[in-house]
Amino acid sequence: MTDKMTVSYQGNPCYDIVFSESFDGLSEEIPERMRGRKACIVTDSQVAPLYVSPVKAALEGVFGVCEVFSFPAGEGSKTLDTVQKLYTFLIEHHFDRKDVLIALGGGVTGDLTGFAAATYLRGIDFIQIPTTLLAQVDSSIGGKTGVDFDSYKNMVGAFHMPSLVYINPDTLQTLEPRQFYNGFAEVMKHGLIQDSRYYEWLIRDMYEICARDPQTLMKMIKRSCEIKREIVEKDPEEKGERALLNFGHTIGHAIEKNSGFSLLHGECVALGCVAAAYISWKKERIEMEEYYEIRDMFVPFQLPISADDLDVDRIVKLTKSDKKMDGGHIRFVLLDGIGHAVLDETVTDEEITAAVEELNFKEEG
Repeated sequence: MTDKMTVSYQGNPCYDIVFSESFDGLSEEIPERMRGRKACIVTDSQVAPLYVSPVKAALEGVFGVCEVFSFPAGEGSKTLDTVQKLYTFLIEHHFDRKDVLIALGGGVTGDLTGFAAATYLRGIDFIQIPTTLLAQVDSSIGGKTGVDFDSYKNMVGAFHMPSLVYINPDTLQTLEPRQFYNGFAEVMKHGLIQDSRYYEWLIRDMYEICARDPQTLMKMIKRSCEIKREIVEKDPEEKGERALLNFGHTIGHAIEKNSGFSLLHGECVALGCVAAAYISWKKERIEMEEYYEIRDMFVPFQLPISADDLDVDRIVKLTKSDKKMDGGHIRFVLLDGIGHAVLDETVTDEEITAAVEELNFKEEG
C-alpha cells in the first residue's frame, strides 16, 4: 500500500511525502530530473547494514551511479567535521550540481545530509528516507537542516527543501525500544500543540502503539506528518507560527547539552514538554489536572518525566544560548489548553528555574 501527501512552499507544490510498507515502490517516486544522475546514499554505521542493500536494489536502473557515504552513528557525528568529510567524498567522486544526496537514517543523518546538500555547490537536490520514528514524524519534513557547533544544538544550518520524503514505517520494527520511544515525544507534542483529539487517540491506542502494530503506526505517522505539514506550509522559514513546533525544545535542548548528550533528543524533549506544561499551569493557562495528565502520559511510552541531579542553574543559563532567542527574549512555547499552543516572551528566569526544579523532584519512600 502506498499513499502520499504534497507539501507546498510559498503556495506552490514542492515535494511529496510518500508512505509505503516497503522500499519496492521507491524507484517510481524519484523525480524525473534526477533519473540517470549520480546519487550518494548518506547513512550511519548502524543503519547501513540494515537498509543500504534494499535501498540500492530499489534504485537500480534509476541512477547512473549510486555511491554510499557512511559515518559513525550518534549525535557526536552531527558536526561540520563530518560535513567536510562528505564534501571531500563528493568532490573526489565528481558530484556536480545536478546530482543528488539521499539521507537514509534518523534525524542526525537527515539534518546533516540536508545541510550538505544546501551548501555543496551552492545547493543540490536531496531525498529524505527516514528510518526512525523521530525522523519520520518530525525532522525529515519542512526543510530545516543543520549541524551542532561546539555542542550547541543545530546552531549552524539552512532551510533547504527535500525533493522527496519516502517513509517506510516497517523500518521501525528494527529499532531498539529506547530509540523507538525517542521519537514519540515529537508525536505527543503534535497532539498537545495542535490537535486534542489526536492527543486523546494516542492515549487510547497506547497499547497498539507500544506493540508497534503496523496499521496503528501508519495512522499515527500520517497524522503527525499532516500536522507538521499544516504548520510549515503557513510559515516555512520559522518567522511566526512554525515556532510552535518548538514546544518542549528550549528547556529540552538545554537538558540535552547539560547531559553531555547521554540523554536522547526525544527524552529531553519529553522533559522539556513537562517543564513547559508546568509553566503553562503556573501561568494559569492550563488546569492543574491537565498538567499532571500531560506529565503522566509520557510514562507509558517509556519517556522520562524527571531526571537525576539536573544542574538547574546551568540549564537555565543554557536556555539563553538557544537559537530561538528573539531580541534578548526567549520565545517560549506554552499551552493555552491541550491542543492549542501559543508563543510567550514573558517567561522569567524564576519560572524556568521552578520548572527545572520540578523535573528534579523525587518522591521519597
